[in-house]
Amino acid sequence: MAHTPVNHPARPIYRAIGGLVGLYFVVFGVLGVIAAAGDDLLARDDTKVLGQGSNLGFALVSLVVGVLVLAGTALGRNRDVVINGWLAYALMALGLAGLAFIRTDVNIFNWSVATSVVVMTLSLVLLMVSMYGKVGTDEEQDAWQKARLVL
Repeated sequence: MAHTPVNHPARPIYRAIGGLVGLYFVVFGVLGVIAAAGDDLLARDDTKVLGQGSNLGFALVSLVVGVLVLAGTALGRNRDVVINGWLAYALMALGLAGLAFIRTDVNIFNWSVATSVVVMTLSLVLLMVSMYGKVGTDEEQDAWQKARLVL
């Protein structure tokens, strides 16, 4: 039995929100590549993109994450649920690691506190999108509704 809603009435809205998160990562990545052009891949300098600390390495990671989220959103058919779920957990881990290592030499992505806050917030939004975006058959929806009413 699934623990997340199936065929949620607001599914199109959640899917659009997921697309907006992917679009944000793509825009951040492109602006980051432009701002860090000519720098080292993992440079630790004063490069800021949209008020967040970044470098060429994190800009490329953001670009890849954004493209993956947008591809999942475009593909649909529960692929977006899986992609958004995995990326949400990966971004949470990355955000916590970034926050832990901000003032150390291990801060390879040149993060600031603002970067950690934004990444953690967007990962929670992606997790929410993955939880409410599942598409299923009418039988799966009925089974989920019955299980929900029992609890």
